[in-house]
Amino acid sequence: MTVAPAAVIDDNGVERYRDTLKKIARGRAALQWAEAQHNLGDALLKLAERENGTARLNEAIGAYRAALDELSRSRKRVPLQWAATQNNLGSALALLGEKEHNVTTITEAVAAFRAALEERTRERTPVDWATTQNNLGVALINLGQGTGDARTLTDAISAFRQALKEITQERAPLQWAVTQSDLGTALEILARRESTTANLEEAVEAYRLALKEFSRDRTSQQWVTTQGRLGGALARLGEREFGTGKLEEAVSSYREALQELTREKAPTRWAWMQKNLGNTLAILGERQNHAGVLTEAIAAFREALKELTPDRAPLEWATAQLNLGDALGSLGRRENTTANLVEAVEAYTEALKAFTRQSTPLQWAMAREGLGSMLKRIGERENNSGRLEEAVSIYRETLKELNREAEPARWARMQNNLGSTLAILGERKNEAGRLREALAAFREALKEWTTERAPHEHELVMKNLDRTLVSLQAREKN
Repeated sequence: MTVAPAAVIDDNGVERYRDTLKKIARGRAALQWAEAQHNLGDALLKLAERENGTARLNEAIGAYRAALDELSRSRKRVPLQWAATQNNLGSALALLGEKEHNVTTITEAVAAFRAALEERTRERTPVDWATTQNNLGVALINLGQGTGDARTLTDAISAFRQALKEITQERAPLQWAVTQSDLGTALEILARRESTTANLEEAVEAYRLALKEFSRDRTSQQWVTTQGRLGGALARLGEREFGTGKLEEAVSSYREALQELTREKAPTRWAWMQKNLGNTLAILGERQNHAGVLTEAIAAFREALKELTPDRAPLEWATAQLNLGDALGSLGRRENTTANLVEAVEAYTEALKAFTRQSTPLQWAMAREGLGSMLKRIGERENNSGRLEEAVSIYRETLKELNREAEPARWARMQNNLGSTLAILGERKNEAGRLREALAAFREALKEWTTERAPHEHELVMKNLDRTLVSLQAREKN
């Protein structure tokens, strides 16, 4: 089937295809009419790929479906034309579903690609078969992310591996690299749902293979994207493993990417990469107990916040503020002063302007917990009961809203932190009532942190409880 040449892919080209369709009598030249519909769909799809809207995509889908009305009647005579139209329909549906975050549309795209593969077999048309397998894999990634279905991601991995049987490094090096990178993405997303590291390790290998063909000079965008994906997979692998080697490799990968991905070229992507770099540096700094690395993490988050603003991207801005608060708090805990702790309070407070219990419950709870922890630590260091009272209020208000069944570990941790803060207040103010409240909070924490479920945490709370009980008994004797 003739594909519209690139030179005519503009509004005039689309109109020429429309004019052609007016001249063809569908009843007398059905296949010719279907070919013109297919070509119109191709022209509209090419334009849609360069635009933000969805109007042309919907038109392209309509054109492909119109073509298939006729081609389906003659499928035995023109099986490859029918398959080509199914493939291109799948491409249009996949792009529309991605733009609209519509799982139903992406599901239709998957069905179209699978239909195309009924005729586009490896034996008959190996290159087209591999192309459609690759298209299917990409659509399955988007579908798997939308539905959370691990089986769909496994199918995506299978599709990419099938495609790589024909798309080899020798025959088509750049397409091979694209498919390797997409394979890595599918493996990494699947690995997020697993506790093992096998798929993460395979993802790292796939990204590294892709980078053998992608270069900063020839394919800068693909090189940057794959460097960033490699950094993400290494960081996740580093979190799950002991040591710091993989985390250090992730930092190097992000920094490599940021040499090409500048704020001027792509401000939003630059900010995301800075945020990812900050997250990895923060974990690395914690693990190495290295204040300098934590300072670098803070710098990366501050860079990200130059572009992730509350007006442009409120939730991304709030997430960066939350991450900044965590890094400042981590650094502040290693220092004698409270300057970084105070800045952490400010960052958490900013994050809570966007995070709410209703819309973003997990992030809201994380920011509230961080805020309470910083206020408690400032209160301890400055001998400031006012800060401690603020921490108590934060913990109590949060625990009223926190779902114990959904987040038992966080609930228990906050009960323990509440107890610790109340115990400090009770001892400083010589208030037996506060100490009793502290004991009640510790006992609540022990309902989740049992010797069986969390032996280390159970022992910690028991020590807090025993210490507070001794303090209360001493005051009651007096």
